[in-house]
This record gives sequence, C-alpha cells and structure tokens, in this order.
Amino acid sequence: MGAGPAAMAHYKTEQDDWLIIYLKYLLFVFNFFFWVGGAAVLAVGIWTLVEKSGYLSVLASSTFAASAYILIFAGVLVMVTGFLGFGAILREQKGCLSTYFCLLLVIFLVELVAGVLAHVYYQRLSDELKQHLNRTLAENYGQPGATQITASVDRLQQDFKCCGSNSSADWQHSTYILSREAEGRQVPDSCCKTVVARCGQRAHPSNIYKVEGGCLTKLEQFLADHLLLMGAVGIGVACLQICGMVLTCCLHQRLQRHFY
Repeated sequence: MGAGPAAMAHYKTEQDDWLIIYLKYLLFVFNFFFWVGGAAVLAVGIWTLVEKSGYLSVLASSTFAASAYILIFAGVLVMVTGFLGFGAILREQKGCLSTYFCLLLVIFLVELVAGVLAHVYYQRLSDELKQHLNRTLAENYGQPGATQITASVDRLQQDFKCCGSNSSADWQHSTYILSREAEGRQVPDSCCKTVVARCGQRAHPSNIYKVEGGCLTKLEQFLADHLLLMGAVGIGVACLQICGMVLTCCLHQRLQRHFY
C-alpha cells in the first residue's frame, strides 16, 4: 500500500516526460515548416518588388510597395525566429520558449496586416489604375522631372506588348505627343514592336501594338494576380503560426509542471 503513491508519482513523471518529448518533436517539425514558410514569404516580397519596381511609378498609392516591404520584413524575422525556435526546443528553456512565442505573435500580426493591406488594395485597384494611368500618360510622360515615370511607362508598354491606357488613341491627347520633343511621333517609341529611333512616327498595326489593346487591363490583371499571391502567402503563414503558438504554450506549460 505504501508503494502506491510513489508508483503513481513515477508513472506521472514518465507520462510527463513522454508528453514533453512528443510536444518537442511536433514543435520541431512545425518550426522547420515555419522556417521554410519564412523563406517563401521573403522570396515573394523580394520578387514582387523586383518584378514591379519598374511599374510602381505609375501607381498612385504606395500600398502595393508597403505590402511587399512588410512581407520582406516578416520573412527575415521568421527566419531569425526559426533559428531561435530550434535552440529553444533543444534546450527546453522556458525563457527562450516565451521569447519564441512573443516573436511568433509579432510576426503573426505583421503578416496579417500585410495580407489585409494586399486584399484592401486589390479591391480598389481597378479604380486607381483607371484614374491615374490616363492622367500619367496625358500629363506626365516625357515631361522634365518625370524621367522615372517615363521609364516606367516605356517598360510597361514593352513588357505587356500594349500601347496607351485603353488603346493607342490615348496618346493623341498626351502633352508629350503634342509637343516639339515628340518630333512628329504619333505614339512613343515604346509602343513599337521593334524599338528603333522615331519608330513611333508610324502608327500602323504592323509597326505598333495597336490591335493588342491598351495596358490598363493587362496591368490590372498582372497586379491583381500578385496581390492575391501576397495576400494568400501572408495570411496562410499567419494561420500556420497559430498552431506554433499553441504548441509552444503547451510545451511551456508541461515544462513548468515537470520542473516544479
């Protein structure tokens, strides 16, 4: 009879040990996928900025760029936190686990904000592009002090094989085309299928992107696809972190019971 409580205590200690090991393995697996997810978030953020850097000048809002920078920041933080997580799990230190949990919470909020920003901007993307792209082509292209905007529009038209906002006719109202600097061009040279000096003087479908349509629809679809990807990655990894926070709390609680 006297050995009963001691046996029960021994059994409970073994059970706690088994649960701690089980939780450690689960958290270790989660942390690996979490680290890989951080690398993916970082890659998407950098890729977005690199791919879109030439188009950002034609966007009225900085929300698109802000979402990408937030994802980059979150991705770096995730990878650093991942290394800390591996150390905390192996050492079984409650202080490290608490720090790991706090960092997971911060990253969760950061990525959630990035995902929400991308979704909100996606909702008003069409209206912004319609209002801003027409004005940019008509008033800013080719003007002194607007070198970056001019380069962005040129790259946009070449990359998407398009001319004008809705069609090549949009350029007829452009300040640049109506000026002496245009040298008789009907459209900018970037509208040409093969870009050579003053090729924009001949606005024939065989020479320029006339029948292919304007840039508005193509740019809108391109940005929308990437915003959805940014939002999906941000919110997806943020939801994954909830599992990590739950596992961290469970392991922290078990360690506290085990040592006290």
